Amino acid sequence: MRRPLPDRGAPWPQVKAQMLELAQGDVRWREGKTAVYVFNAGADVEQVQKEAYVLFMSENGLGPAAFPSLRQMEAEVVGFGLELFHAPAEAAGVITSGGTDSISMAVKAARDHARKVRGVQGRLNIVLPRSAHPAFDKACAVMEIEVRRTPLHGYLADAASMAAAADGSTVMIVGSAPNFPYGLVDPIAALSELAVERQLWLHVDACVGGYIAPFVRLDGAEIADFDFVLPGVRSISADLHKYGYCAKGASTVFFRSAELFQLMAFDVRDWPGGRMVTPTLAGTRPGGAIAAAWAVMQFLGVDGYRRKHALVTDARRRIEAGVEALGFTVLGRPQLGIVAFTREDVDCVALWAKLRERGWFTGVTTEPKSLHLMLSPIHAQVADQYLADLEWALGAVAGPTEAEARYS
Repeated sequence: MRRPLPDRGAPWPQVKAQMLELAQGDVRWREGKTAVYVFNAGADVEQVQKEAYVLFMSENGLGPAAFPSLRQMEAEVVGFGLELFHAPAEAAGVITSGGTDSISMAVKAARDHARKVRGVQGRLNIVLPRSAHPAFDKACAVMEIEVRRTPLHGYLADAASMAAAADGSTVMIVGSAPNFPYGLVDPIAALSELAVERQLWLHVDACVGGYIAPFVRLDGAEIADFDFVLPGVRSISADLHKYGYCAKGASTVFFRSAELFQLMAFDVRDWPGGRMVTPTLAGTRPGGAIAAAWAVMQFLGVDGYRRKHALVTDARRRIEAGVEALGFTVLGRPQLGIVAFTREDVDCVALWAKLRERGWFTGVTTEPKSLHLMLSPIHAQVADQYLADLEWALGAVAGPTEAEARYS
């Protein structure tokens, strides 16, 4: 509904009350009933996010000379990521506004590399598995790059199919760690071998898993290599505001070398306002997001992340066992925080809608139709409640059995 701006301003208590009233219809994420969009690491982390963000909410990451504090905090956050992902000494990176921003900038760098370094002319393309995030489609739409999606094998990227789809005009191939629909880490080592053999740019989309996988590995899980330890990996995207538990919007994108990183940046000199250099698509970058990312990472440290992520993987294992006991099949072998599960004899979308009646807001997949959970530490507290409500919803959606119907 369209309304004009009020003629007179209202006092803040009245405005705040209106905002809280509007929020009454929102999902109850603080109760742990949301398994998508929000990453709830607990009240302690939420407090750090908010206070750190507010301290620097007016500062602008566009002006590092004016705000050397932000420059230092960003450099340290980037350094944390480079260490986690086993980057070589010459690697570089930057904080972006989110996963789509990180992915778009990696695609832009790969495109410019194809044009300026490899001398590729004509129509360019990118090869990625069907499960790769639509952010790649968005980036390619903006840059007029053809998208070639390839079939999956066991819900994972298939290196042979991607090899067949790639050619001399391919600017990038993509693997996910993990992919969003199923929470499974693609065979990045096989894609790295393909990239080295064919001299292709391999981007690893670790937007979901980048800031959980290294810590889950430290806790003893056998997570396959997915980062710069593999020679074919040229760039990685990893979201701070997902399993880094930082405030929105904050992501990171990393490149194997400073030369590749420079292909991402914008440098405009012919302008009356003077030279302007921006490392990402955005000009203004909220100082609050940079500061909150730095503060949360300082607050948690390696030990804190290991403890938080142990809660996530524990909740996932409990939910996997519970849904399997209810007759569902878990898709693949999840190792991190995402799990998807299905039953052929039940309409999972109807089941999702039924669970909404009890306040649960989660995800679904369409190939196959399944329920999809992106878990946070809070879900360790409510896993049993979710399973109980799932059993209730299953009974309501599936209805009486044939025998029960016959004798009712």
